[in-house]
Amino acid sequence: MVDVFDLVIVGAGPAGLEAARSAFAPGRRIAVVDDNPRPGGQIWRHDPTQDPPRAFRSLWDHLDSSGTRFLCSHRLVAFESGPTLVLESPTGTRRIRGERLLFACGARELFLPFPGWTLPGVYGAGGLQALAKGGLPVAGRTVVLAGSGPLLLASAVTLLRHGARVEAIIEQAPTGEVARFLALLPRWPLQTLAALALIRRLIRVPYWRGVWVSGARGRDRLCEVEVTDGRTNRILPCEALGTGYGLVPNIEAPNLLGCKLTGSLHPAVAVDSQGETSLPGIYAAGEVTGIGGVGRARLQGALAGVAAMGETQRIHGLLGRARHANAYVGHLAQHFRLREPVRRLAGPATVVCRCEDAALGPAHGTSPVDPRALRLLTRIGMGHCQGRICLHALAETRPEPFLREWLARPRPPLFPTRLETLAGLGDGTNPVPPT
Repeated sequence: MVDVFDLVIVGAGPAGLEAARSAFAPGRRIAVVDDNPRPGGQIWRHDPTQDPPRAFRSLWDHLDSSGTRFLCSHRLVAFESGPTLVLESPTGTRRIRGERLLFACGARELFLPFPGWTLPGVYGAGGLQALAKGGLPVAGRTVVLAGSGPLLLASAVTLLRHGARVEAIIEQAPTGEVARFLALLPRWPLQTLAALALIRRLIRVPYWRGVWVSGARGRDRLCEVEVTDGRTNRILPCEALGTGYGLVPNIEAPNLLGCKLTGSLHPAVAVDSQGETSLPGIYAAGEVTGIGGVGRARLQGALAGVAAMGETQRIHGLLGRARHANAYVGHLAQHFRLREPVRRLAGPATVVCRCEDAALGPAHGTSPVDPRALRLLTRIGMGHCQGRICLHALAETRPEPFLREWLARPRPPLFPTRLETLAGLGDGTNPVPPT
Protein backbone atom coordinates (compact mmCIF):
# COMPACT_ATOMS: atom_id res chain seq x y z
CA MET A 1 0.00 0.00 0.00
CA VAL A 2 1.29 3.48 -0.93
CA ASP A 3 0.11 6.63 0.91
CA VAL A 4 -0.19 9.59 -1.48
CA PHE A 5 0.33 13.24 -0.46
CA ASP A 6 0.25 16.55 -2.27
CA LEU A 7 3.75 17.32 -0.99
CA VAL A 8 6.35 15.12 0.69
CA ILE A 9 9.22 16.90 2.47
CA VAL A 10 12.35 14.92 3.36
CA GLY A 11 13.93 16.56 6.41
CA ALA A 12 12.40 18.23 9.47
CA GLY A 13 15.04 20.87 10.14
CA PRO A 14 14.57 24.63 9.66
CA ALA A 15 14.23 24.39 5.85
CA GLY A 16 11.80 21.47 5.94
CA LEU A 17 9.61 22.93 8.68
CA GLU A 18 9.48 26.33 7.00
CA ALA A 19 8.57 24.65 3.70
CA ALA A 20 5.75 22.76 5.41
CA ARG A 21 4.39 25.94 6.96
CA SER A 22 4.52 27.96 3.73
CA ALA A 23 2.98 25.14 1.67
CA PHE A 24 0.10 24.48 4.04
CA ALA A 25 -3.48 25.30 3.12
CA PRO A 26 -6.71 23.66 4.32
CA GLY A 27 -7.29 20.40 2.54
CA ARG A 28 -3.69 19.90 1.43
CA ARG A 29 -2.02 16.65 2.35
CA ILE A 30 1.56 17.32 3.44
CA ALA A 31 3.99 14.81 4.95
CA VAL A 32 7.37 15.51 6.55
CA VAL A 33 9.82 12.60 6.82
CA ASP A 34 12.79 12.61 9.20
CA ASP A 35 14.99 9.89 10.65
CA ASN A 36 15.25 11.64 14.03
CA PRO A 37 12.67 10.90 16.75
CA ARG A 38 11.65 14.60 16.95
CA PRO A 39 11.45 17.46 14.43
CA GLY A 40 14.03 20.24 14.52
CA GLY A 41 17.12 18.92 12.78
CA GLN A 42 20.57 19.48 14.24
CA ILE A 43 20.15 23.21 14.84
CA TRP A 44 16.91 22.76 16.81
CA ARG A 45 17.65 19.32 18.25
CA HIS A 46 15.54 18.56 21.33
CA ASP A 47 17.27 19.39 24.60
CA PRO A 48 15.26 18.23 27.65
CA THR A 49 17.15 20.63 29.93
CA GLN A 50 16.33 23.77 27.93
CA ASP A 51 13.24 25.47 26.56
CA PRO A 52 12.90 25.07 22.77
CA PRO A 53 14.23 28.03 20.75
CA ARG A 54 11.64 30.71 20.07
CA ALA A 55 11.96 30.27 16.29
CA PHE A 56 11.21 26.56 16.57
CA ARG A 57 8.25 27.12 18.91
CA SER A 58 6.72 29.60 16.47
CA LEU A 59 6.97 27.14 13.59
CA TRP A 60 5.84 24.16 15.62
CA ASP A 61 2.80 25.90 17.09
CA HIS A 62 1.58 26.52 13.56
CA LEU A 63 2.41 23.07 12.19
CA ASP A 64 1.14 21.11 15.18
CA SER A 65 -2.40 22.30 14.52
CA SER A 66 -2.22 22.23 10.74
CA GLY A 67 -2.79 18.53 10.14
CA THR A 68 0.66 18.11 8.58
CA ARG A 69 1.74 14.47 8.87
CA PHE A 70 5.09 13.98 10.60
CA LEU A 71 6.82 10.66 10.00
CA CYS A 72 9.65 10.84 12.51
CA SER A 73 12.07 7.94 13.06
CA HIS A 74 11.52 7.09 9.38
CA ARG A 75 14.62 6.72 7.24
CA LEU A 76 14.51 6.99 3.46
CA VAL A 77 16.36 3.94 2.10
CA ALA A 78 15.36 3.74 -1.58
CA PHE A 79 13.07 4.95 -4.36
CA GLU A 80 10.68 3.03 -6.53
CA SER A 81 9.00 4.32 -9.67
CA GLY A 82 6.78 7.36 -9.30
CA PRO A 83 8.99 8.19 -7.42
CA THR A 84 7.74 6.25 -4.41
CA LEU A 85 9.77 6.67 -1.23
CA VAL A 86 10.64 3.50 0.64
CA LEU A 87 10.89 4.33 4.34
CA GLU A 88 12.16 2.18 7.17
CA SER A 89 11.14 2.77 10.79
CA PRO A 90 11.68 0.76 13.99
CA THR A 91 8.27 -0.84 13.46
CA GLY A 92 8.47 -1.73 9.78
CA THR A 93 8.62 -0.49 6.20
CA ARG A 94 6.18 1.82 4.46
CA ARG A 95 5.85 3.50 1.08
CA ILE A 96 4.67 7.03 0.37
CA ARG A 97 4.49 9.17 -2.73
CA GLY A 98 4.06 12.91 -3.25
CA GLU A 99 2.65 14.81 -6.20
CA ARG A 100 5.57 17.11 -5.36
CA LEU A 101 8.76 16.19 -3.52
CA LEU A 102 11.01 18.57 -1.57
CA PHE A 103 14.44 17.62 -0.22
CA ALA A 104 15.56 19.45 2.93
CA CYS A 105 18.12 16.82 3.94
CA GLY A 106 20.53 19.22 5.64
CA ALA A 107 24.23 18.55 5.99
CA ARG A 108 26.77 16.69 8.06
CA GLU A 109 30.18 17.52 9.45
CA LEU A 110 33.36 17.34 7.43
CA PHE A 111 36.13 15.52 9.30
CA LEU A 112 39.80 15.53 8.39
CA PRO A 113 41.88 12.70 9.86
CA PHE A 114 44.91 13.45 12.03
CA PRO A 115 47.04 11.29 14.35
CA GLY A 116 44.96 10.22 17.34
CA TRP A 117 41.55 11.29 16.01
CA THR A 118 40.07 7.83 16.75
CA LEU A 119 40.83 7.99 20.48
CA PRO A 120 37.83 7.80 22.82
CA GLY A 121 37.04 11.37 23.80
CA VAL A 122 37.46 12.77 20.28
CA TYR A 123 34.13 13.76 18.73
CA GLY A 124 32.76 15.79 15.92
CA ALA A 125 32.06 19.33 17.11
CA GLY A 126 28.40 19.09 16.10
CA GLY A 127 28.24 15.51 17.33
CA LEU A 128 29.48 16.54 20.76
CA GLN A 129 26.88 19.30 20.79
CA ALA A 130 24.13 16.80 19.93
CA LEU A 131 25.33 14.33 22.58
CA ALA A 132 25.34 17.05 25.24
CA LYS A 133 21.76 17.92 24.33
CA GLY A 134 20.89 14.24 24.53
CA GLY A 135 22.29 13.76 28.02
CA LEU A 136 26.03 13.06 27.70
CA PRO A 137 27.52 14.29 31.01
CA VAL A 138 29.89 17.13 30.15
CA ALA A 139 29.54 19.23 33.33
CA GLY A 140 32.98 20.00 34.73
CA ARG A 141 34.82 18.41 31.80
CA THR A 142 37.57 20.33 29.99
CA VAL A 143 36.76 20.60 26.28
CA VAL A 144 38.66 21.92 23.27
CA LEU A 145 36.83 22.70 20.02
CA ALA A 146 38.86 22.80 16.82
CA GLY A 147 38.36 23.04 13.09
CA SER A 148 36.74 25.80 11.07
CA GLY A 149 33.56 27.81 10.76
CA PRO A 150 30.69 29.11 12.90
CA LEU A 151 29.61 25.62 14.02
CA LEU A 152 32.46 25.67 16.53
CA LEU A 153 30.92 28.70 18.24
CA ALA A 154 27.44 27.19 18.37
CA SER A 155 28.83 23.97 19.82
CA ALA A 156 30.79 25.91 22.44
CA VAL A 157 27.67 27.77 23.62
CA THR A 158 25.77 24.50 24.05
CA LEU A 159 28.63 22.90 25.99
CA LEU A 160 28.96 25.91 28.30
CA ARG A 161 25.23 25.80 28.92
CA HIS A 162 25.63 22.18 30.05
CA GLY A 163 28.45 23.00 32.42
CA ALA A 164 31.55 22.12 30.40
CA ARG A 165 34.77 24.12 30.67
CA VAL A 166 35.66 25.17 27.13
CA GLU A 167 39.43 25.60 27.21
CA ALA A 168 39.72 27.13 23.75
CA ILE A 169 38.16 27.38 20.30
CA ILE A 170 40.81 26.58 17.69
CA GLU A 171 40.05 28.12 14.27
CA GLN A 172 42.31 27.17 11.38
CA ALA A 173 41.41 30.23 9.29
CA PRO A 174 43.92 33.11 9.66
CA THR A 175 43.01 36.20 11.66
CA GLY A 176 42.82 38.29 8.49
CA GLU A 177 40.25 36.00 6.88
CA VAL A 178 38.09 35.95 10.02
CA ALA A 179 38.28 39.75 10.20
CA ARG A 180 37.23 40.09 6.54
CA PHE A 181 34.36 37.68 7.14
CA LEU A 182 33.12 39.75 10.08
CA ALA A 183 33.59 43.06 8.24
CA LEU A 184 31.15 42.05 5.49
CA LEU A 185 28.77 40.11 7.76
CA PRO A 186 26.40 43.08 8.32
CA ARG A 187 25.18 42.59 4.75
CA TRP A 188 23.21 39.67 6.18
CA PRO A 189 21.35 40.93 9.27
CA LEU A 190 20.02 37.53 10.38
CA GLN A 191 23.48 36.00 10.35
CA THR A 192 24.88 39.08 12.10
CA LEU A 193 22.39 38.83 14.95
CA ALA A 194 23.12 35.12 15.35
CA ALA A 195 26.88 35.77 15.39
CA LEU A 196 26.56 38.55 17.97
CA ALA A 197 24.48 36.30 20.22
CA LEU A 198 27.18 33.60 20.08
CA ILE A 199 30.06 36.03 20.61
CA ARG A 200 28.36 37.58 23.63
CA ARG A 201 28.10 34.19 25.32
CA LEU A 202 31.71 33.28 24.47
CA ILE A 203 33.39 36.50 25.52
CA ARG A 204 35.57 34.70 28.10
CA VAL A 205 36.52 31.72 25.92
CA PRO A 206 39.90 32.01 24.10
CA TYR A 207 39.40 32.06 20.32
CA TRP A 208 42.63 31.21 18.52
CA ARG A 209 42.93 31.87 14.81
CA GLY A 210 45.41 30.50 12.33
CA VAL A 211 45.88 27.42 14.55
CA TRP A 212 44.88 23.78 14.10
CA VAL A 213 45.06 20.45 15.93
CA SER A 214 47.99 18.36 14.73
CA GLY A 215 47.49 15.39 17.05
CA ALA A 216 45.51 13.90 19.94
CA ARG A 217 47.23 11.91 22.66
CA GLY A 218 46.29 9.43 25.34
CA ARG A 219 46.57 5.75 26.18
CA ASP A 220 43.05 4.44 26.68
CA ARG A 221 41.34 7.75 25.99
CA LEU A 222 42.11 11.37 25.14
CA CYS A 223 44.13 13.34 27.68
CA GLU A 224 45.72 16.13 25.62
CA VAL A 225 45.84 17.68 22.17
CA GLU A 226 48.72 19.23 20.27
CA VAL A 227 47.97 22.42 18.36
CA THR A 228 50.18 24.31 15.95
CA ASP A 229 50.31 27.41 13.80
CA GLY A 230 52.86 25.79 11.49
CA ARG A 231 55.79 27.24 13.41
CA THR A 232 55.32 26.47 17.09
CA ASN A 233 53.44 23.70 18.89
CA ARG A 234 51.47 23.82 22.13
CA ILE A 235 49.96 21.08 24.31
CA LEU A 236 46.48 21.53 25.79
CA PRO A 237 45.26 19.05 28.45
CA CYS A 238 41.60 18.20 27.88
CA GLU A 239 39.02 15.48 28.45
CA ALA A 240 37.08 15.95 25.21
CA LEU A 241 37.92 17.32 21.78
CA GLY A 242 35.30 18.33 19.24
CA THR A 243 36.54 18.76 15.67
CA GLY A 244 34.81 19.80 12.48
CA TYR A 245 35.91 21.54 9.29
CA GLY A 246 32.61 22.86 8.07
CA LEU A 247 29.64 20.99 6.64
CA VAL A 248 28.95 18.74 3.66
CA PRO A 249 25.50 18.69 1.99
CA ASN A 250 23.55 15.43 2.36
CA ILE A 251 23.02 14.90 -1.38
CA GLU A 252 22.67 11.13 -1.44
CA ALA A 253 18.88 10.93 -1.81
CA PRO A 254 18.42 13.62 -4.51
CA ASN A 255 21.55 12.36 -6.24
CA LEU A 256 20.17 8.81 -6.35
CA LEU A 257 16.98 10.16 -7.89
CA GLY A 258 18.97 11.91 -10.61
CA CYS A 259 18.92 15.58 -9.55
CA LYS A 260 21.72 17.63 -11.08
CA LEU A 261 24.52 18.64 -8.74
CA THR A 262 26.71 21.73 -8.59
CA GLY A 263 30.25 22.13 -7.28
CA SER A 264 33.08 19.63 -7.51
CA LEU A 265 34.71 18.97 -4.15
CA HIS A 266 31.60 18.58 -1.96
CA PRO A 267 28.67 18.90 -4.39
CA ALA A 268 25.29 20.42 -3.56
CA VAL A 269 21.94 20.03 -5.30
CA ALA A 270 21.49 22.53 -8.13
CA VAL A 271 18.21 24.50 -7.97
CA ASP A 272 16.68 27.38 -9.89
CA SER A 273 15.60 30.69 -8.34
CA GLN A 274 12.46 29.04 -6.92
CA GLY A 275 14.13 25.98 -5.48
CA GLU A 276 13.20 23.52 -8.22
CA THR A 277 15.84 20.94 -9.14
CA SER A 278 16.66 19.69 -12.63
CA LEU A 279 13.73 17.25 -12.30
CA PRO A 280 10.28 18.84 -12.70
CA GLY A 281 8.18 18.77 -9.54
CA ILE A 282 11.16 18.03 -7.29
CA TYR A 283 12.50 20.82 -5.07
CA ALA A 284 15.35 21.29 -2.61
CA ALA A 285 16.01 23.82 0.14
CA GLY A 286 18.49 24.52 2.91
CA GLU A 287 22.00 23.15 3.38
CA VAL A 288 21.50 20.42 0.77
CA THR A 289 21.77 23.24 -1.82
CA GLY A 290 24.86 24.80 -0.18
CA ILE A 291 26.02 25.70 3.32
CA GLY A 292 24.54 29.04 4.37
CA GLY A 293 23.10 28.84 7.88
CA VAL A 294 19.66 28.68 9.42
CA GLY A 295 18.43 32.05 8.13
CA ARG A 296 19.06 31.13 4.52
CA ALA A 297 17.65 27.63 5.07
CA ARG A 298 14.36 29.04 6.35
CA LEU A 299 14.05 31.49 3.46
CA GLN A 300 14.78 28.78 0.92
CA GLY A 301 12.30 26.47 2.60
CA ALA A 302 9.56 29.11 2.50
CA LEU A 303 10.24 29.84 -1.16
CA ALA A 304 10.38 26.20 -2.23
CA GLY A 305 7.21 25.43 -0.28
CA VAL A 306 5.09 28.07 -2.03
CA ALA A 307 6.72 27.32 -5.40
CA ALA A 308 5.90 23.62 -5.07
CA MET A 309 2.26 24.56 -4.52
CA GLY A 310 2.26 26.96 -7.49
CA GLU A 311 1.48 30.10 -5.46
CA THR A 312 3.09 32.62 -7.81
CA GLN A 313 1.93 35.73 -5.95
CA ARG A 314 3.72 34.69 -2.77
CA ILE A 315 6.85 33.67 -4.70
CA HIS A 316 7.72 37.20 -5.84
CA GLY A 317 7.86 38.53 -2.29
CA LEU A 318 10.48 35.93 -1.34
CA LEU A 319 12.73 35.90 -4.42
CA GLY A 320 14.81 38.98 -3.62
CA ARG A 321 15.40 37.98 -0.01
CA ALA A 322 16.37 34.44 -1.05
CA ARG A 323 18.86 35.68 -3.66
CA HIS A 324 20.51 37.91 -1.10
CA ALA A 325 20.70 35.05 1.42
CA ASN A 326 22.24 32.75 -1.20
CA ALA A 327 25.22 35.09 -1.54
CA TYR A 328 26.17 34.19 2.03
CA VAL A 329 27.16 30.69 0.85
CA GLY A 330 30.12 32.03 -1.12
CA HIS A 331 31.05 34.49 1.63
CA LEU A 332 31.28 31.71 4.21
CA ALA A 333 33.22 29.35 1.93
CA GLN A 334 35.71 32.01 0.86
CA HIS A 335 36.86 33.09 4.30
CA PHE A 336 36.88 29.68 6.00
CA ARG A 337 38.53 27.71 3.19
CA LEU A 338 40.87 25.04 4.49
CA ARG A 339 44.61 25.58 4.65
CA GLU A 340 46.90 23.09 2.92
CA PRO A 341 48.72 21.89 6.10
CA VAL A 342 45.37 20.91 7.64
CA ARG A 343 44.68 18.64 4.68
CA ARG A 344 48.04 16.89 5.00
CA LEU A 345 47.97 15.78 8.64
CA ALA A 346 47.18 12.11 7.93
CA GLY A 347 50.12 9.80 7.28
CA PRO A 348 50.28 6.20 5.98
CA ALA A 349 49.37 4.76 9.42
CA THR A 350 46.57 7.24 10.20
CA VAL A 351 43.12 5.66 10.20
CA VAL A 352 41.00 7.27 7.48
CA CYS A 353 37.94 4.99 7.45
CA ARG A 354 36.75 4.57 11.04
CA CYS A 355 34.07 2.03 10.11
CA GLU A 356 36.67 -0.41 8.77
CA ASP A 357 39.56 0.81 10.95
CA ALA A 358 41.42 1.30 7.67
CA ALA A 359 44.44 3.49 6.97
CA LEU A 360 45.63 4.53 3.55
CA GLY A 361 48.65 2.29 4.07
CA PRO A 362 49.94 1.08 0.69
CA ALA A 363 47.77 3.63 -1.13
CA HIS A 364 49.36 6.60 0.65
CA GLY A 365 51.17 8.82 -1.84
CA THR A 366 49.90 6.86 -4.84
CA SER A 367 47.03 7.51 -7.23
CA PRO A 368 44.90 4.38 -7.66
CA VAL A 369 43.40 4.29 -11.12
CA ASP A 370 39.84 3.83 -9.87
CA PRO A 371 37.77 3.52 -6.68
CA ARG A 372 37.76 -0.28 -6.92
CA ALA A 373 41.54 -0.33 -6.57
CA LEU A 374 41.33 1.82 -3.47
CA ARG A 375 38.71 -0.50 -1.96
CA LEU A 376 40.82 -3.58 -2.65
CA LEU A 377 43.92 -2.01 -1.15
CA THR A 378 42.34 -0.48 1.94
CA ARG A 379 38.58 -1.35 2.33
CA ILE A 380 37.98 2.39 2.62
CA GLY A 381 34.35 3.29 1.97
CA MET A 382 32.99 -0.21 2.63
CA GLY A 383 31.79 0.32 6.20
CA HIS A 384 28.48 1.16 7.84
CA CYS A 385 28.45 4.83 6.77
CA GLN A 386 29.12 3.83 3.14
CA GLY A 387 31.85 6.41 2.70
CA ARG A 388 29.93 9.42 4.00
CA ILE A 389 32.83 10.33 6.29
CA CYS A 390 36.03 8.95 4.77
CA LEU A 391 35.36 9.69 1.11
CA HIS A 392 34.76 13.38 1.75
CA ALA A 393 37.91 13.47 3.88
CA LEU A 394 39.81 11.86 1.01
CA ALA A 395 38.33 14.34 -1.46
CA GLU A 396 40.02 17.06 0.61
CA THR A 397 43.32 15.28 1.24
CA ARG A 398 43.71 13.57 -2.16
CA PRO A 399 41.91 15.67 -4.77
CA GLU A 400 42.04 13.15 -7.62
CA PRO A 401 39.10 13.26 -10.06
CA PHE A 402 38.17 9.62 -9.47
CA LEU A 403 37.16 10.42 -5.88
CA ARG A 404 34.60 12.94 -7.09
CA GLU A 405 33.27 10.36 -9.52
CA TRP A 406 33.03 7.83 -6.69
CA LEU A 407 31.06 10.30 -4.58
CA ALA A 408 28.67 10.78 -7.50
CA ARG A 409 27.72 7.09 -7.81
CA PRO A 410 25.07 6.37 -5.18
CA ARG A 411 23.40 2.97 -5.08
CA PRO A 412 20.32 1.82 -3.18
CA PRO A 413 19.79 1.28 -0.33
CA LEU A 414 20.91 4.68 0.90
CA PHE A 415 21.63 3.26 4.36
CA PRO A 416 22.27 -0.22 5.75
CA THR A 417 18.81 -1.69 6.10
CA ARG A 418 16.96 -4.79 7.25
CA LEU A 419 16.74 -7.89 5.10
CA GLU A 420 12.93 -7.75 5.16
CA THR A 421 13.10 -4.26 3.64
CA LEU A 422 15.51 -5.40 0.94
CA ALA A 423 13.31 -8.40 0.17
CA GLY A 424 10.33 -6.10 -0.29
CA LEU A 425 12.12 -3.87 -2.77
CA GLY A 426 11.93 -6.45 -5.52
CA ASP A 427 13.01 -5.09 -8.90
CA GLY A 428 11.66 -1.59 -8.36
CA THR A 429 14.68 0.12 -6.83
CA ASN A 430 15.66 2.09 -9.92
CA PRO A 431 14.30 5.61 -9.49
CA VAL A 432 12.14 6.87 -12.33
CA PRO A 433 12.01 10.68 -12.50
CA PRO A 434 8.47 12.03 -12.72
CA THR A 435 7.23 13.33 -16.05
